[in-house]
Amino acid sequence: MTRVIDIKNKEQIQRINQLACEAPYEVWLSTETVMLDARSLLSLYSLVGQQAKVVTEDEVDPKALNRLVRKMS
Repeated sequence: MTRVIDIKNKEQIQRINQLACEAPYEVWLSTETVMLDARSLLSLYSLVGQQAKVVTEDEVDPKALNRLVRKMS
């Protein structure tokens, strides 16, 4: 399951990382060239200023994913 977000700054990266660490399922961020584990803070900084897809397993409740993405934005 995927949703698209715009990553604007370092503070948003830190929030994304914190939310991914708290999620009871795996969360990944994907661009056209790379797929990163959202729990790996250092790698996420390369996404500042880019649009990325928030990727989870298909079994994740769509409403839970929508809430997560809203908090990440």
